[in-house]
Amino acid sequence: MGLYIETRVRTDLETLWERTQEPERHQRWDLRFTEISYLPRAEGEPQHFRYATRVLPFLVVAGTGVSAGERHRAGGERVSALRFASPHPLSLLAEGSGYWRYVPTADGVRFLTGYDYRPRWGLLGRAADRLAFRPLMGWATAWSFDRLRLWCERGITPERSRNRWLLEALARVLAVAVPWAACSLPLAFASLAAVPLTVLGIAAAVLGIAAAVLVPPSSHAPAARRCLRVPPARTREPRLLATLEQP
Repeated sequence: MGLYIETRVRTDLETLWERTQEPERHQRWDLRFTEISYLPRAEGEPQHFRYATRVLPFLVVAGTGVSAGERHRAGGERVSALRFASPHPLSLLAEGSGYWRYVPTADGVRFLTGYDYRPRWGLLGRAADRLAFRPLMGWATAWSFDRLRLWCERGITPERSRNRWLLEALARVLAVAVPWAACSLPLAFASLAAVPLTVLGIAAAVLGIAAAVLVPPSSHAPAARRCLRVPPARTREPRLLATLEQP
């Protein structure tokens, strides 16, 4: 699989399963989706679903998928697998597949995902994916996993944790922007009297940048850096994935 994300959640397996498998709850914490809805299905068939992501205020990219889950496996593990595709011409992601594993531990659940996809738009799409889109997808998945962890462990709803993250991000931006603006103002006067103020402003800007980069994220706000992004060992796709056809 091209992307791998793992976190450990101190909660019971059933709570984590419900908040990841029920569409109404899933779409609350997963930054990658704006809407997820199940389609009607017959008994015993895989679950088909529709998803949508609002890329811009006026642009929504939609697609379809099929998923299946196993709730009773050896060792108490659970797994779900899916295949998905988007026919939207503006969607860089053409089709893909992935899985979630739920591994019980002594103090909670080891929750991990592996997934990959095929970009469209030929050589240009592959370049855009490698340079920007794939790193962004990895970050968004890890950030969302930590958002889910906060919901399960601390009872911080996805909406509250998102708002706290936005406030923290704004504070980091201001820590850089305000000192930088303060040192730029004396430069505009281009006088010797302004030199000390400029030096002080530059020093403050450097300190602001250091603070923005080095100060750890709040324990009440999601952070992608808390998740494991490299598999600890060679991982294999669940056999369940091979039973699903591309939607």
